[in-house]
Order: sequence, then C-alpha cells, then structure tokens
Amino acid sequence: MAKTPEYWSYPAEAESGKTIIVTGRDGIDSYKDSGKYKYRINVYWDYHALPDGMPEPEESEMMDKATVAFEEALAKDKAAVMTGIYTGDGRRDWVFYTLSLFIFQKIFNRALEDLELMPLVIEATEDPDWEEYTEMRERTYIPPEE
Repeated sequence: MAKTPEYWSYPAEAESGKTIIVTGRDGIDSYKDSGKYKYRINVYWDYHALPDGMPEPEESEMMDKATVAFEEALAKDKAAVMTGIYTGDGRRDWVFYTLSLFIFQKIFNRALEDLELMPLVIEATEDPDWEEYTEMRERTYIPPEE
C-alpha cells in the first residue's frame, strides 16, 4: 500500500492583499536529495474569483478532481512529485518536479484523460536546486503537532 502524502497548509497574502492558501508537501527529501528531479513544472488555472479570491464551487470541485488524479497517477509512477498547490487571488497553481519532461507529459495527460477539459497553462523550467520548493517551505512550513 502506498504511503499517503503529507501536506501542510498556510494562509499567505498575495500582492493584492487577498489570501492565497499554500499547500506544501512534506516528506519528499528522497526526491529532492536524489539530484535527479531537475525540472520544475508549473501548471496554472486562472479562474473567475469570488470576492475573497477563491474559486467558485464548481471550479473548486474540478480542481480537486484534478489534484486527486495527479496524486493517483504519481503514486503509480515515481518520475515526478507534486510539491505544492497554491489557491487564491483568481489562480490555482500546481507545482511538480520531474526527472523527465517527456515522461511527465505522458503521466499528466494520462492523469487528466477522464476529466473534462480544463483551462490549464503549463510551464517548465530547470530548477535542480529546488529553489521554488525551498523558498515556499521556508516561508510557510508548519510542523506537524508532536
């Protein structure tokens, strides 16, 4: 049985003053320390925000379905790991690190193939030192209660 991923959530503030819920993944040092997961993939969904900056229920539900689909696909294939999810101020961001852009594309497409079409934008960059993850963790990490 695969281990359930561990996450923390933190209410950060966007430049607009609206809240962004940062959800970071814990317990992924083996991915980070391996030196193999050099590529960061950012997947964005710009949505029509409610007054508080959060998505409407229908879009939120679709985003949740996509998140579950990503987690299930990545539990089967260790070529990538989802490290963070940011939601608020009219945008949802999923952040992944992968060892292969080509393999990630296959996993990503397979994960979403049974869901309805979503307005996603995908960007990839090299980040071998996991700078984005390290910064997000330093700013938002909440340790589990002992």
